[in-house]
Amino acid sequence: MDIRNNVTELRRLENCTVIEGDLQILLMFTTQTEDFRHLRFPRLRMITDYLLLFRVYGLESLQDLFPNLAVIRGTRLFFHYSLVIFEMPHLRVMGLGGLAQVMRGAVRIERNEELCHLSTIDWGLLMESTENNYIVGNKQVEECGDVCPGILDQEKPCVETTVGGQQGYRCWTSTHCQKGRETRIKLLCNLLSTVLQFCSCIKMGNHPGVVGCVVTPASSRWLPSPGFDLVKQCLCLGVSRKFVPVKSQFSAFSCRDRPPQKASKFVIHDGECLSECPPGLTRNESSIFCHQCQGLCPKECKVGTMTITTLSSAEELRGCTLLEGNLILNLRRGNNLAAELQASLGNIEVITGFLKIKHSFALVSLSFFKSLRLIRGDSMVDGNYTLYVLDNQNLQRLWDWSRHNLSIPVGKIYFAFNPKLCLSQIYRLEQATGTRGRQNTAEINPRTNGDRMSCKSGVLRFVSNVTESSRIFLRWERYEPLDHRDLLSFIVYYRESAFQNVTEWVGQDACGSNSWNVVDVDLPLSSGQDPWVQLGGLTPWTQYAIFIRAITLSTAEDGHNHGAKSSVVYIRTRPAAPSVPLDVLSMSNCSSQLVVRWKPPTHPNGNITYYLVRWQRQAEDSELYISDYCNKGLRLPTSTADSQFDHEDGGPEQDQEERCCSCPKTQAELALEAEEFSFQKKFENFLHNSIFMPKYAARSDPSIIRLLDFYADNIPGNVTWELAGKNTILLQWGAPPSPNGLILKYQIRYTKYKREQEEEFEAVECVPRPLYELHQGHYIKRLQPGNYSAIVRATSLSGNGSWSEPVEFYIIGPEETLPLSALLLMPVALVVFIGLPMIFMYLYYTKRNNPGSTLYASVNPEYLNASDIYVPDEWEVERDTVTVIRELGQGSFGMVYEGVVRGPDKGQPRRVALKAVNESATVRERIEFLQEASVMKAFHCHHVVQLLGVVSKGQPTLVIMELMTRGDLKSYLRSLRPSAENNPGLPPPSLKQMIQMAGEIADGMTYLNANKFVHRDLAARNCMVSEDYTVKIGVYVPDEWEVERDTVTVIRELGQGSFGMVYEGVVRGPDKGQPRRVALKAVNESATVRERIEFLQEASVMKAFHCHHVVQLLGVVSKGQPTLVIMELMTRGDLKSYLRSLRPSAENNPGLPPPSLKQMIQMAGEIADGMTYLNANKFVHRDLAARNCMVSEDYTVKIGDRLSLA
Repeated sequence: MDIRNNVTELRRLENCTVIEGDLQILLMFTTQTEDFRHLRFPRLRMITDYLLLFRVYGLESLQDLFPNLAVIRGTRLFFHYSLVIFEMPHLRVMGLGGLAQVMRGAVRIERNEELCHLSTIDWGLLMESTENNYIVGNKQVEECGDVCPGILDQEKPCVETTVGGQQGYRCWTSTHCQKGRETRIKLLCNLLSTVLQFCSCIKMGNHPGVVGCVVTPASSRWLPSPGFDLVKQCLCLGVSRKFVPVKSQFSAFSCRDRPPQKASKFVIHDGECLSECPPGLTRNESSIFCHQCQGLCPKECKVGTMTITTLSSAEELRGCTLLEGNLILNLRRGNNLAAELQASLGNIEVITGFLKIKHSFALVSLSFFKSLRLIRGDSMVDGNYTLYVLDNQNLQRLWDWSRHNLSIPVGKIYFAFNPKLCLSQIYRLEQATGTRGRQNTAEINPRTNGDRMSCKSGVLRFVSNVTESSRIFLRWERYEPLDHRDLLSFIVYYRESAFQNVTEWVGQDACGSNSWNVVDVDLPLSSGQDPWVQLGGLTPWTQYAIFIRAITLSTAEDGHNHGAKSSVVYIRTRPAAPSVPLDVLSMSNCSSQLVVRWKPPTHPNGNITYYLVRWQRQAEDSELYISDYCNKGLRLPTSTADSQFDHEDGGPEQDQEERCCSCPKTQAELALEAEEFSFQKKFENFLHNSIFMPKYAARSDPSIIRLLDFYADNIPGNVTWELAGKNTILLQWGAPPSPNGLILKYQIRYTKYKREQEEEFEAVECVPRPLYELHQGHYIKRLQPGNYSAIVRATSLSGNGSWSEPVEFYIIGPEETLPLSALLLMPVALVVFIGLPMIFMYLYYTKRNNPGSTLYASVNPEYLNASDIYVPDEWEVERDTVTVIRELGQGSFGMVYEGVVRGPDKGQPRRVALKAVNESATVRERIEFLQEASVMKAFHCHHVVQLLGVVSKGQPTLVIMELMTRGDLKSYLRSLRPSAENNPGLPPPSLKQMIQMAGEIADGMTYLNANKFVHRDLAARNCMVSEDYTVKIGVYVPDEWEVERDTVTVIRELGQGSFGMVYEGVVRGPDKGQPRRVALKAVNESATVRERIEFLQEASVMKAFHCHHVVQLLGVVSKGQPTLVIMELMTRGDLKSYLRSLRPSAENNPGLPPPSLKQMIQMAGEIADGMTYLNANKFVHRDLAARNCMVSEDYTVKIGDRLSLA
């Protein structure tokens, strides 16, 4: 009964004697004390479930509301509690003076800031156990002044008991005592006899102090009932009569004059009336008392004919031992079937009807019926079959007949279309169940049972095994089938097994659940070699169950597969070193002892026999010797004392108590607090979820709002300036910290004024974001002398920000230069005037006297040859004739689209592929894009993708290609896999089709070779498939030395090179293949333009080298910064450092002896070979020295840096 919000709702309790259910009084926020003064419900005697009071304002006591409430049965609890009083702000006393018993559940009284008289209540008089009661957060006992009747006057005192080790009087209020034992029994008996009219209570003459209850009408037997058993027995049982609930209403209890064996289904256990016995107990036909089961407790389930299609439907039979009816299994899918079905159906011993298993593709074995011993056959399939097994595609095993007995006294068995169930399994079932001879061949069809299984199986025997702590090496005899070509491979199954009682069918089902680990083993190459396997990653000191199965083809003449498997063997791995002990703690309990405690290791890896404890004395802290503690507070080192140690003299301790920190809480205390907090959280969640009923408002249409901060793009702080040279200043400012999107640019507006403060001119400069990031500002150059003011603003994706506060600066004119400055500059100018001619003369004579010096040619890498500029020709297509339809993917230069091109006379449009260059591409990349199109103009081959036209006028630049609707060959072949999500429904290509594809690719490559064109990356991804399945080659002309920056990863620095730092790194291949360790040479950020050009020139020179004794160039990363040259990694460094490391006194000596004469001659020969190669190819090494010769991993010496064209 739920009473909330309004006090008038309490009128529903009038004339109630028993509340069949719960009583909730809650959420009355506007009520006053006067609203409850005239409410009284004296007839209410019992609540069968629970009583809950929550946030009722103005209610000060329950004394007048429920003066005669005697019993709270707790049949159904509120989160483990039968009485809950929570957050009652005005409740002062409980006042339940008539309450005699709380039969089940605990009490929770919490957060009642005015509630008193809780310390005077002995809950042990009302309930059997008080350990789960939770009474906290109420008014402090010291503030209440709880006094029971009879203490301050001459009245008879209340009952006196001991609670929590303290003896005291027990009362509900200062005027109402708590009932004692005998008084409560009389009260309960009076409740049962006069109010509920269950029975009559009398005084037992020969048992003083004991009240009995005799069932009405009068019976010849008494029910002696001391203590709490009175209510339970009186509600349940008279010796020859039984109270039977009718329609679950207390008012309808009646006394039926029946013998116990004909009584209702209700039973008695521990003095309580129950609808059935608890788990592990049962009742016999001649008694209504529960007793211990002998073995598994029987449970009858009447199902009629039940079909199990899912695990949830099987769950309904959990615990059933006798199934009255028929059972049909039709399980087509499911996860972890074997374990779940055993938990649900494993207790069934008898099926009175038939068992039918059909279309259960997920079943591998029937071993989950582990207790089934009888299929009685009271009803049969088609009137003939007691066991019917039809069309189970993965069923391989019935039962383990060495451990299982099954009887089928009547009826036949039927097996058909079970391709993996061997006939031997069925014949063994006939013998075990006694059904042999009842059925004919058509009912056990040899052609449809076991036709896909290795039914005639040989035995594999192990030859040897070697065990380690984490590995097992196994070897077994080679299986020899009748035709050696039938043997494909072996499969090794293994799993952890604490006991030697597993079978190969444990935990298997056809939906992928398998508790066995599986390893595939290929056949040995030699026919005389026994197969073997290494099982790795095992747990030390663990027993494993292992068996092996041979995989063969079904090629026998009789149509059955001949296989072989081993028996299950058990092997234990060897022990290993244990993991470290956990939670090591130490403390000192006296001046000469240390106590060390720890927890066992998480992974013992064997039987731990002893622990080894090592300790070492440590030096004192040096601060104790050098610190002046006269001026610095002294704090002596302390040690943790034993918990049993107690200071008797607490004087000095108490004086310094305020200076000491509290001891940290132990793990047990922290765990207890966490558990209490979690329990409190769960209770409050349960409380709110139970009593609050949310109102679901109509859902409005969603709206998306993007708010832009008006001031987000403003320049923070002030703009500063500094003089950076003649007529040049540097303006600096801070970037907006949280702009509205990306900052795109900055604008500077500066103004010059005349001396009369009149505006002379105004200018605006735009600063790109990358340029700003270089200097955190911008240089303004070529300023005329005078006074200036400047303001700055930022521009983001949302628009312009506000102008900053103006900053003023001044440019000094020449007439204002001090004469002293001119005097200081004259000596410098004189030195320059005399020194420059002398330098030119020195260079002139040096060049004339050394005419044979090497000429170094420098080329501007940013220079574009006029021949590289694309000129429109007859391939040019007007842009307005091209229509883009959709994106196809990313190309080497940009996006690729599908489009339509109309002819010049607006004829039939044609579907084409449009290749576009990225908008962010450089001028060189756009020229290279058009160069690729120019190369393709010369190709006219059916098996090379055709160029159809070019749109070079305007942006973006487009190249029009032949449309290959089926994409690249690699993606097309992958889509034909049966498991591919984008499978077009076509079968995989046949051998003839693959030969046709190879021929078409060969034809295209022959054409390219004949035209002196080399395809630098022939792969399936660069071959395209047309609408009619013709394979054509896509022309690919990238720079063969250019490497994408995202494929390069820097690992660590190796040292300083001639142009900059040298790093060790990793480069991944274009198809994300095996990464390769390389050396990365980077040019310094501070390098001049000439140094950068020389850096790239050296890389260009090395492209022509192909010599084993010259360090090889692997690629260049020229796009972006910094520029990287990828070289072969020489792991042992330069020759000079390597030879020095071999000195016996070297700190980095790798442990190798100094090189012998033979090795030094070998090194010299390798250097000579490299220099001979360079000389033959007209290359000059500018600085041949040991520091420029590198040593590889295999001690090969190669020539390194400083190369140029002779």
